[in-house]
Amino acid sequence: MRFTKDHEWIALEDGVATTGITAYAAAQLGDIVFVELPAIGRVLEPGDGLAVVESVKAASEVYAPLAARVLEANAVLETHPELINQDPEGGAWIARLRLCDASQIEALMDRTAYDTWLEDR
Repeated sequence: MRFTKDHEWIALEDGVATTGITAYAAAQLGDIVFVELPAIGRVLEPGDGLAVVESVKAASEVYAPLAARVLEANAVLETHPELINQDPEGGAWIARLRLCDASQIEALMDRTAYDTWLEDR
């Protein structure tokens, strides 16, 4: 699993990347009440808006961690957005992506680097 400074995580398995928001981001947002998922087939550049997560506190954009095409969106989140608070780095993933260049994932932070970056903020 790799992480961005915008608090997205991404994990690559068998050529498919799964992405969502980090536990830190979910905790900062508070109770999630709505998730706007990406359209299947949408092509994204790094930093493009992938999804929107709304909580009782605020709405927050979720950004594409890398250049990719959306293969699947986690439709369960449309009716159960609160799952992001319960399992943000697991079952409450937001999208599955086909990366344009899978090797770019190595440029993102690993867990240790992300945790250190959070401590230094």
